[in-house]
Amino acid sequence: MFFANLNLIKRIKIKKQKGIPAELHIVNRPRCWQPPLMDHLAKARQVFDIELAALKAVRQQLDGSFADAVQVLVETLRQRGKIIVVGIGKSGNIGQKIAATLTSTGSTSVFLHGVDALHGDLGIVSDGDVILALSYSGESEELLNLLPALKRFAVKIISMTGAVKSSLARYSDLVLNVKVPKEACPFNLAPTASTTAMLVLGDALAMTVLQARGFKERDYARHHPSGAIGRALLMKVRDIMRAGTRNAVAAENVTVKEALLLMCKAKSGSVSIVNARGKLSGVFTDGDLRRHTAEEEDVLAKPLSGVMTRNPVSVREEALAVEALKIFNQRNIEDLIVVNARREPVGLIDLQDLPKLKLM
Repeated sequence: MFFANLNLIKRIKIKKQKGIPAELHIVNRPRCWQPPLMDHLAKARQVFDIELAALKAVRQQLDGSFADAVQVLVETLRQRGKIIVVGIGKSGNIGQKIAATLTSTGSTSVFLHGVDALHGDLGIVSDGDVILALSYSGESEELLNLLPALKRFAVKIISMTGAVKSSLARYSDLVLNVKVPKEACPFNLAPTASTTAMLVLGDALAMTVLQARGFKERDYARHHPSGAIGRALLMKVRDIMRAGTRNAVAAENVTVKEALLLMCKAKSGSVSIVNARGKLSGVFTDGDLRRHTAEEEDVLAKPLSGVMTRNPVSVREEALAVEALKIFNQRNIEDLIVVNARREPVGLIDLQDLPKLKLM
């Protein structure tokens, strides 16, 4: 670079000696190449538009084969068979996600790699299973090599492909068409729109099978016991409530001052109030105390019956925790009283406890 600059300076001096302005010759020196300016947001939106158009196209292509595929999957699961998702490359990556979604929603499914299957993993296949084979071209060599081996089992093959006349399609009992107008790749090569279409079609299968099998929220929670959803759907109110000494309860004739001592002892912001039969009749909170103190004199000496909020919101102890969450979301309260079948206050749920229990 240094010598190149020296040569440039020499040429400029020569031109000056000949009476030619140096600036006329400097403009011809080579410049570093720079890529053209690109609107990155415009490009990103273009990718979205292409993939959205692909999904609309695949949606339009849905036909009776989809309904038939759902029936096959439901019947296979009813007979204690499993769904084996097979793929290679990018389609294999999508297949792993589809298998995971099916399994998490109660449809027993496993992913089988097209190459590993020929080296021992074929052992997971049993008579009565169903094969969901993914290949956009329908001509993936590794997958085609596997099909004769799969045909030795009493299984049905459902293919998900963009080529309904491909070798894979001819081997299949049912074909789901995922042909897209074009890929989002500028060269129309990298699997983009096609893999998105496969993923969404897989979700459509999983959700339709879920509904056809009568899969419920409680079933979903059983498959996700460690997650927040599972905790909210499986845990009962009695599992999360404050009970015993942490649940302040007082009779209607108890004074406000005595009730405050009970609340302090329980480290609670409210006290549940019961009538002569021990049934819930009201609630008194620290918010009630502030309001009455501002409006009345000598509040501390008054009985709770004169300052309590009657017919408070409550929840049964055997209810699911998710029902308590719904009540907190619908009502502007910080404490929820828990009652038993006889409507006796047996516990309290403090809104501040829910994040600690990982329910919020």
